Amino acid sequence: MAEFVLHCMAQSGHSYKVALMLELCGADWEPKWVDFFNGETRTEEFRTTLNEMGEVPVLVDGSNVLTQSGVILDYLTEKFGKFGGDSAEERREVLRWTIFDNQKVSGMIGPLRFLRALIKTGETEVTGWLDGRVKSALAIMNKHFEHNAFAIGSKPTTADFSLCGYLYVRDETGIDFAPYPHVIAWLDRIKALPGWKHPYDLMPGHPLPDAK
Repeated sequence: MAEFVLHCMAQSGHSYKVALMLELCGADWEPKWVDFFNGETRTEEFRTTLNEMGEVPVLVDGSNVLTQSGVILDYLTEKFGKFGGDSAEERREVLRWTIFDNQKVSGMIGPLRFLRALIKTGETEVTGWLDGRVKSALAIMNKHFEHNAFAIGSKPTTADFSLCGYLYVRDETGIDFAPYPHVIAWLDRIKALPGWKHPYDLMPGHPLPDAK
């Protein structure tokens, strides 16, 4: 059995953040598919044994069961001594961009991609609102990455892995990324890191199996 087991699914950008971190750290890990689209995270067993919040990712490291991608990434920086801040100021910056991601980037583009590409609701007031919020966040990131190679400067950290969670499936979001060239360049820099893999190559569940 691998040292780490990541309960995840290929469509989850939050899971990808953790899977990417594990892969870049050279961890001994394995993914375990969670059948989200057929209700596995809503079962009593999942919520009792893995995550009472009914969400992925869930990382199991021996007797430790961790949930919430930001918490897991922080745990892994301590575990491997990689991709964290080197000072208190840098650690706060990692936290700042991780919170920004969860609120303004993944927290908006994840639901937008879900509605447009996965359950195909068509365009609604909700998708229109999410679209505007995502573009606003991308504009902030584009300006930041015009002068910074990574989220907190010249080196990659878990803040970058958090921010990029859904952006390697950007063709599924319905958003034109051409106005954000510095975001694209930043994504290419992450992609160039040794060990990088696309979310669909790291985690099981793509393409989606037929619903039961």
